[in-house]
Amino acid sequence: MRPHGPSPRPAESASSVAAPIIIDRPGGWLARGAGQGGATMDERRAALRIDAHRLRNRFDALAEIGATGDGGVHRPALGTDHLRAREWFLAEAGAIGLDTRVDGAGNQSATLACGPADAPALLLGSHLDSVRHGGRFDGALGVLAALEALQVVKDAGVQLDTNLEAIDFTDEEGTHLGFLGSLAVSGAMTADELRRPGSGLEAFQAALADAGLTEASILGATRDPSMIAGYLELHIEQGSRLNVMTSDIGVVTAIVGLRRQNVTYVGRADHAGTISMTDRLDAGQGAAGLMLAARELVMTDFPDSVVNTGVIAFEPGAMNVVPERARLTLEFRAPVADDLARLGVALEEMVRAEARTRNLGVEIDEVDGIQPVQLDPRAQHALASAADRLGLSHVAMPSGAGHDAQVMARICPAGMIFVPSAGGFSHSAREFTEWDDCVNGANVLLQAAVGGL
Repeated sequence: MRPHGPSPRPAESASSVAAPIIIDRPGGWLARGAGQGGATMDERRAALRIDAHRLRNRFDALAEIGATGDGGVHRPALGTDHLRAREWFLAEAGAIGLDTRVDGAGNQSATLACGPADAPALLLGSHLDSVRHGGRFDGALGVLAALEALQVVKDAGVQLDTNLEAIDFTDEEGTHLGFLGSLAVSGAMTADELRRPGSGLEAFQAALADAGLTEASILGATRDPSMIAGYLELHIEQGSRLNVMTSDIGVVTAIVGLRRQNVTYVGRADHAGTISMTDRLDAGQGAAGLMLAARELVMTDFPDSVVNTGVIAFEPGAMNVVPERARLTLEFRAPVADDLARLGVALEEMVRAEARTRNLGVEIDEVDGIQPVQLDPRAQHALASAADRLGLSHVAMPSGAGHDAQVMARICPAGMIFVPSAGGFSHSAREFTEWDDCVNGANVLLQAAVGGL
């Protein structure tokens, strides 16, 4: 169980293993059998720990790049500070003695040849870009923990049946085009998508030029799935469930799917002072009624789902005019495809029912969507087993936010580790995770990586 209250600062160094370790995993899974010096492979593997002080030093150094002064960071993808963070990552990896490369989509990799020359790589990573005025932990913790895991394995002389790769994916957050890097690696990126970035084509192309990337190079960044043994990602939860459940670790079972719609109610503009309340065709009332009803629907009938209206606008938009049009966004998420479909049907009926009740016209436009992704059961088992070996409590849980793992799951076994977010805050300077929790998550990542996928 996680203790209540602040965690003590962790020890400044972790234990190390001087002698090389050969880990033989029949079927690519957990080691068994005796190791060198009479110790079993399990015992030698269990001795590996990340260096908490070294990880903290890197974390603090990275947090200075794009620091906002209030505890947050501002590193929009391919902007000046994001490019600086990328250079810093490559310098750190090179100083360790890892091989580094940048692919055509801007994804950065540090690789450790700790397996046979022709063996696939187990990828560990996340992203260094942030939302505008975001937090220090989102994405960055996963990349730094991956780098630390490779250094521990390298220093210990551990030999595995796969190589290891720490990867920093480009534009996970969607400054220009969400999941750009992982979509390119998985072969799911298209030329059409590259011409419809959220930031606008001109801004996107300028950013690509600054980073030395092109449309052709991005489309050419697809990797051979047979050379990827799996993908593991450590991330802050960005919610409060782990704190509520007092669990150290979340083993992610699925990443939610989502659908986004634009809803427009159409009424009649009238003088707000002279038209009676009973004679109004108020489009704003339709929007307000929908927002309240949608919340009740989800809380009552879809407890694992969420719904949100993040944008709303009235026309003509004057204080003394009854709204003729009310435009609002409707975004809903669910961890299971069937729930997402059923929720979509229920919400559409609710949208139309509000229109009928208030004698309004209504238009529904589907914007985009993505199906839920179930993460690999073997990866979940490996992460849970690693937590058990470390004596950490863990709980299976879905992710309510999108991550590169959901894209990588298309081409390889993918798994995710969550660590608690204080207060559930994220995407802001208030984002914070106790350092003990960061260390716990990094050790689970290391142990799972050594156990293999």
